[in-house]
Amino acid sequence: MTLRHLLAALGVAAALCSCRAEPAANLSQPVQNRAVASAPDGAAPAAPRTAPSGLDLVPLEIRGATGTHPFTVEVARTPDEQAQGLMFRAALAADEGMIFPFPRPRVASFWMRNTLIPLDMIFIRADGTIARIAAETVPHSEESVSSGEPVAAVLEIRGGRSAELGISEGDRVTWPG
Repeated sequence: MTLRHLLAALGVAAALCSCRAEPAANLSQPVQNRAVASAPDGAAPAAPRTAPSGLDLVPLEIRGATGTHPFTVEVARTPDEQAQGLMFRAALAADEGMIFPFPRPRVASFWMRNTLIPLDMIFIRADGTIARIAAETVPHSEESVSSGEPVAAVLEIRGGRSAELGISEGDRVTWPG
C-alpha cells in the first residue's frame, strides 16, 4: 500500500467517525465551490483570517424576507477538515458557523457523532438558495440527516438560530470562496 493510498484510507476512516456519514466525492483534492461563493456587491474578496482551528474564517450572509444576517464561518474545504467539522466544540457563538463546500453538487448526509451542541444544518443549492434546514439536530446522534436533493454546500450554525432569525428555505447564502 502506497503512502497516498494509506492517507486516502485514513481520510475515509476519519469521515466515518465524525459528523459526516458520507465520505467526500474526491478524497485527493481540496474542496472548492465557486458557484455559491461570491464577494458581496462584486467586490474582490479579502484575504481570509484564520480560526483557532486553523481553518480560514470568512464572512457569510444569508439574505431573505427577514433581512440580511451576517455570520463569520470557518471553511472546511478538505475531506479531513470536513470529517472533523464541529466535533468536540462546547459552544458556538450566535454569529459563527462552519461551511462545508463540495466540489460538485451531491446529496449530502451528515450525522452528529461526537458533536456536543445542537446545530442547524442548512443545505445550500448550487445557485446559493437554501434547499432545506435541519433545525436543532441532536448532539451525539448517529441518525443520518440528509439534504434530500443535490447541494453544493452545507452550513452549520448554532441550533435554533435559523428560527430566531427567520431564516427559511429559498433564502440566499453568499460567501467568498
